[in-house]
Amino acid sequence: MTAQAFSQGTQVRVESPEGGEVNPFDTPTDIKAIVFLFTSTDCPISNRYAPEVRRLATKFAPKGVLFRLVYPDPADKRSAILDHMTAFAYAGATQALRDPNHALVKFTGVTVTPEAAVYAGGRIVYHGRIDDRYVDLGLERPAATVHDLDEALIAVLAGRPVKHPVTQAVGCYIADFK
Repeated sequence: MTAQAFSQGTQVRVESPEGGEVNPFDTPTDIKAIVFLFTSTDCPISNRYAPEVRRLATKFAPKGVLFRLVYPDPADKRSAILDHMTAFAYAGATQALRDPNHALVKFTGVTVTPEAAVYAGGRIVYHGRIDDRYVDLGLERPAATVHDLDEALIAVLAGRPVKHPVTQAVGCYIADFK
């Protein structure tokens, strides 16, 4: 899929951590899907998912999936984002974007951090939880039993519809950031 196909018809703009407006859908031509993973520097659930996000990015990047961390909290400034990416070893595995005006939040339909949105074929084909490790706020399984984001990406890369295109994520509410 070409960069033009990814960005065609989308007027969503976000910021790079360095400042300046960018199109979050601009990609190299070999990219088949973009995972927008909404996160925050101070959401404990988001931060606990860092190893799983790195694992998924490492697994799917060679298959043409681009992972972009999206920081929707207007209080997350450039230095905090860069520090967060270093502290959780995201640099190299993912790219960062700021969405202080929630343009990408609205486009994808996400409501919490961490929550993933998969963009492929010119539309959002999945949005929801990474997996089912968190049942509710304060209620965590020892290990995930369902790996929603992994399964969604496998389906997308195989050219199949995502079996459960929307799941309920558990985390820090994005509305609280405004």
